[in-house]
Amino acid sequence: MKIVSKRKLIRLNAGRSRFQMRVAGLGFRDGHVLVHRAEHETFWTFPGGRAEIGETSEETLQREMVEELGVDVTVGRLLWSVENFFHYEQRDWHELGLYYLMDLPHGFPFEPDKIVHRIRDGDNDLEFKWVRATREALVALDIPPYFIAEEIEDLPLTPRHLVWRDGDLDKA
Repeated sequence: MKIVSKRKLIRLNAGRSRFQMRVAGLGFRDGHVLVHRAEHETFWTFPGGRAEIGETSEETLQREMVEELGVDVTVGRLLWSVENFFHYEQRDWHELGLYYLMDLPHGFPFEPDKIVHRIRDGDNDLEFKWVRATREALVALDIPPYFIAEEIEDLPLTPRHLVWRDGDLDKA
């Protein structure tokens, strides 16, 4: 009999505020990048999820992709570490986000601009699709954190750290 231990997600609540650590991957194929969203949301994100205590960020990304996509990915180099501040679902969020390059196996479906995968994840129905890896396509898609759209066509060669607050592009 396998004993399943309770997950220990890195998340702290403080009244209306919440801190979490999230790890996401940018997977590319033929000039497209994989994105996902909960079906009830209007915005998209890069696939990933919350880290658990005791696992590395690379392990988090690998675990999340097995859970959500059913595939083993190869985690590449770290692109960004982001202190991300935003308001969502009546909470003020402080998120430490780590964004990696990742390689998906060639057997994973590739049909540009179509939903290629769906899965139930907790309370959310997630859908995944490939979109053009261009600033224009990501801006039209509404995919936070929004700085990634500005850098998608020229990814950093070494890890870049930044602090991002919702609305930062409006101030630029």
